[in-house]
Amino acid sequence: MGILVECPKCKVRGSVKRKVCKCGNQVQKSDSKNYWIDYYINGKRTRERIGRSKQAAENRLREVETAKAEGNHIKKNKSSMISLGEIYKWYLDLPEVISLSSYNTIKGRLGNPVYKIGEKLRVSELSLELIRQYSVSRSKDSSPWKKQDHIATATIHKEISSLKSMLNTAVRYNKIETNPIMDASMPKLSNSRMLSISHDDYLRLMECADEHIKPVLTMAYYEPMRKDEIIRLTWKEIDIKAGFIRLAASRTKGGIEGRSIPIHPEVRKMLSSLPRSFQSNRVFLRRVNGQYVQFNDFRKSWKSARKKAGLDDFVFHDFRHVAISNLRKAGNSPTVIMKASGHKTMSMFIRYNLVDEEDLKGMKWVERKRESDTKEISAKKSA
Repeated sequence: MGILVECPKCKVRGSVKRKVCKCGNQVQKSDSKNYWIDYYINGKRTRERIGRSKQAAENRLREVETAKAEGNHIKKNKSSMISLGEIYKWYLDLPEVISLSSYNTIKGRLGNPVYKIGEKLRVSELSLELIRQYSVSRSKDSSPWKKQDHIATATIHKEISSLKSMLNTAVRYNKIETNPIMDASMPKLSNSRMLSISHDDYLRLMECADEHIKPVLTMAYYEPMRKDEIIRLTWKEIDIKAGFIRLAASRTKGGIEGRSIPIHPEVRKMLSSLPRSFQSNRVFLRRVNGQYVQFNDFRKSWKSARKKAGLDDFVFHDFRHVAISNLRKAGNSPTVIMKASGHKTMSMFIRYNLVDEEDLKGMKWVERKRESDTKEISAKKSA
């Protein structure tokens, strides 16, 4: 009973300890080698192909050893039977995933790694090295955005994170035994691009914006919400009397937990001035041919407003950073802000919490007194 390694050149299997195959190929240095486990059941020799992950082979061998020692039936390794593409299609058909407002975004983020790494690849063949190679290769892809030559690190980070999440869900549903890339390292993110704007910048932006997106910008500036949460907001989700915007779990990122967001006084004032439509329960509407209709895309209007206001580098998601930072400056505790913004970890919250020169002006210092001053004060107290 043990682990075997298959030479990618001649397909001969041998001890995992061998460095050079009989064909002369340097097996240990090859990235495309496959691992197998070798064991006996009722005197019959069995060899099971695991894939390119040595860790997965070791885990599977332990499962077999434990089952034999306890006299249990040895179950087939599910991860070696199902492909990455099959898991992808299964995951996108889950009701809990379909109900997410970010469904199309998730589908796109997963599609890139699934098709680039290989939809026919067995899940057991996934390895940390394959993820590393994908990360390097993806970073060299051309960006669809004019201001970027290549795909942003944050985009690759989200794609790998989505892939991990999909495989964790597959483990939870017993579709696969383990997540082979659970320990995959994520590309390091740079916080250098995160921008903030002053209140004067915001007012100038409002002056330059088309009428139908002004309420959207007001909501984004004051409330720690995401773009999709704002644009798809309905009147049923707004409780003016209680002073809360209440989002169901299906309307939040991850779709696991809903959240309540206090309504800022300026937002309350803005909401009371908005028209309503019998055709739509949406909060944000635009007037077309004398009728108010809902809209999902306002990229042209947003781009035009930024350009006129001289804020070309400011992207819509930066509003979320601004809102969170302003809540912190107002004296709210991190715990309260995180509850409203939906952040689950302090590390992610810190990334959104921008510190500017105004904050630094309030820096407090430890006052060090001279020893002679201390003795003088002590003498006075004694007297």
